[in-house]
Amino acid sequence: MIPKEILKKVRQIEIRTNRVVDSLLGGEYHSAFKGRGMEFEEVREYQPGDEIRTIDWNVTARAGTPFVKVYREERELTVLLLVDVSPSEQFGTGQQQKSELAAEFSALISFAAIRNNDKIGLILFSDEVEKYIPPKKGKKHVLRVVRELLTYEPRSRGTDIAEALRFLARVARRRSTVFLVSDYIAEDFEKVLSAVRSRHDVIAVRTSDPREVQLPDVGLITLEDAETGEVVVVDSRSAHIRKLFEDRGQEERSRQDSLLRSLKVDELEITTGKPYVQELSRFFRLREKKMYR
Repeated sequence: MIPKEILKKVRQIEIRTNRVVDSLLGGEYHSAFKGRGMEFEEVREYQPGDEIRTIDWNVTARAGTPFVKVYREERELTVLLLVDVSPSEQFGTGQQQKSELAAEFSALISFAAIRNNDKIGLILFSDEVEKYIPPKKGKKHVLRVVRELLTYEPRSRGTDIAEALRFLARVARRRSTVFLVSDYIAEDFEKVLSAVRSRHDVIAVRTSDPREVQLPDVGLITLEDAETGEVVVVDSRSAHIRKLFEDRGQEERSRQDSLLRSLKVDELEITTGKPYVQELSRFFRLREKKMYR
């Protein structure tokens, strides 16, 4: 039996995310990701009403008259949510933890996927793969995915993105759109991510909290590493300490950005306590433009 409070929360998320899909993301989701499942078929002469962004400028220049690219849509899209459930995600200094933010975001993508008749699957990971739900269609399946996102209790305390990606490579036999949702506090996953990126469409969704880069001036603070258990006490009254903390946080963020750019992985950052729907909408529009370059 599923507790009533969990069912109520699932229902609340369903209502909220469906409203967003209806008002903002339905068409943008389709445009941003269906194009990744289309194959080039031919070029033909431009006809009135054709989308200008499909013009093949190389052929047009040679022929002296406009030609457009024609694409053939493949069968339905498979979307895989690869979600970090390690202890570092159980952090949040406002009304929301990073894990709750990840669950809400993943639910939004799930409902957008089934609205477009796509399959949705889920992989929960820490330093091991903790749960795998194979991709399927339908509302009943999505509600199961959302329940797992909201209620799952991880077994392990570490983070191993590489292991999660290796598992994905084994189970995802066809090209998929992969949302890798994590705070990316992990090491040595570059080579595996590069290999997965060559076969699948990978979107890096980075969860963050403002206090990960900004230390408040509130006196002595005890900081604990959620995954190693290491504890340190710092004096946040010191401007020097606060600056060191901020510099280290920004340095780590810059390292992650550089890594993802070098691998040509699209990145979206979502932050606790901060609305992200408009940013997601902008992200979808940018991806749509990239398809026609």
